[in-house]
Amino acid sequence: MSGLFPRPRAIVAPGAVHVPEWLPPERRRELVAACREWARGPVPLRHTVLPGGGVMSVRTVCLGWHWQPYRYSRTAEDVNGARVAAFPDWLAELGREALLSAYGNESLVRTYAPDAALVNFYEESARMGMHQDKEERSGAPVVSLSIGATCVFRFGNTENRGRPYTDVELASGDLFVFGGPSRFAFHGVPRIVPGTADPESGLNHGRLNLTLRETGLGAPARSGASDGWGGWGGSGGSGGSGGSGADGR
Repeated sequence: MSGLFPRPRAIVAPGAVHVPEWLPPERRRELVAACREWARGPVPLRHTVLPGGGVMSVRTVCLGWHWQPYRYSRTAEDVNGARVAAFPDWLAELGREALLSAYGNESLVRTYAPDAALVNFYEESARMGMHQDKEERSGAPVVSLSIGATCVFRFGNTENRGRPYTDVELASGDLFVFGGPSRFAFHGVPRIVPGTADPESGLNHGRLNLTLRETGLGAPARSGASDGWGGWGGSGGSGGSGGSGADGR
């Protein structure tokens, strides 16, 4: 517990669930160590250049599939041409554990097969513009894990980048899952909260965010409504195409 009172889990929107402090300190340290290894390559951590010439303020490394605006590929032609690091089985299992904690539906969780991860590192000055995650051919939920400094996470609607939206503080160890009717909601990070670093995690400054996705690539195209994910309301549980500005992803 990071404060005097535990923060309650919350359904931010249908299918969008916030589970505070889901990752214990030892798991955060393990993920930070893994991220440091992934950041070294074969495709290193980098600032993504957008089609209009803007450069994202976050730095990113990918697993399984390489993301660049606005598509996936096995090799990073926009960086060094190398094939990205493999997506590890243990990370897929962590994603299934996260879905079970958020949604509580064991039968559907068993079918979740994430095969890509975007690891974003935020310095205190970094931000992420409002965007949708739409390059995936699967409608499966996105699992987001936060480590390090607290951010303001803006979770919006599926129609546009403006209101209505909800600002949620995501602290170190927090889990956020969005699927079902919220799978294609616009979302972004307008700011990092100063003075909220989590040295216990092995990260003395900045924020790491790991997002796990099921791309659906190499399989028949599926929509959220037809592949079994459209009905996830996020009420259970125990416990970019369309980039915006210089940081559209």
